[in-house]
Amino acid sequence: MAAAITKFFGYLIEIDFWHILLRVVLALLMGGIIGMERGKQGRAAGMRTHILVCLGAALTAMTGIYAYELIGYDGDPLRISAQVISGIGFLGVGTILIKGRFQITGLTTAAGLWAAATIGIALGAGFYLGATLAFIATVLTMTFMHRFEYRVTHKNTRFGIYLEISGTQHVRKMQDLLRENYNVADIQVTPPRSGVAGNVGLEAVVFSYANTQLTPDSLARKLEEMDEVLFAMESI
Repeated sequence: MAAAITKFFGYLIEIDFWHILLRVVLALLMGGIIGMERGKQGRAAGMRTHILVCLGAALTAMTGIYAYELIGYDGDPLRISAQVISGIGFLGVGTILIKGRFQITGLTTAAGLWAAATIGIALGAGFYLGATLAFIATVLTMTFMHRFEYRVTHKNTRFGIYLEISGTQHVRKMQDLLRENYNVADIQVTPPRSGVAGNVGLEAVVFSYANTQLTPDSLARKLEEMDEVLFAMESI
C-alpha cells in the first residue's frame, strides 16, 4: 500500500502547466485550511495570510527547479527556497504578542505560518507525499491538540506575585511562609515599588494547580491579611 502511494505521487513530479497548476491549487487549499483554524480563533494571521505564505513558498521552490532544469542554472535548485525558512520568521514575529512574563500569545500562529511555508516548499518541489502528511499532522495539531494540551497543562498555570513588607526583619518569615503554604519558586528580594524607605519587596513565581483554584487576586488578598504585608499584587 505504501509503495503504491509513493509510486502514485512519483507520477506528479514533472514540471509542466498541469503539474504547476496542481501545486498551486494544493498550496491554496492546504494553506487556506490551516489559516482557517487560526482565523476562527481571531488571530492576526488568518486564512488569506496562510494561503499567501504557502503559495509564495511553493512558487519559490518551483522557480528554483525551473531555473535548474529548464534554463540550465548551475547550482542548488532549492537554494532560493532555503531563504523562505529564515525569511518567514520576520512575518511570524509580527504575530507574537508579549503581554507579560507569563502571558505570550501568537506562538502557535507563528509556528503555523512556518509550517505552511515548509508545506508550500514541499509542494513546489513535487514532494506531495511529505507535504500531504505534514499538512494532515499540522491541521490535527492546531485543531484537536489544544484540547489535549488544555487538559494536561492549561489547568496548571503559573503567575508572578509581588508583596511589600515593612522591614527586613520579616523577609525570612515571609519566604518560609510562601514556601510552606504554596508551590513557589524563585523568590527574590527587590526594592520596594512604593519607594518608601525601610520597606522591602518580595517577588515570587507561584504555580497554581487545577484542584487548588488559586488565582493572583485570591493569593494577594490572603497575603494582605497578614500584619507584615503592606500590600500584594500580581507581578507581570
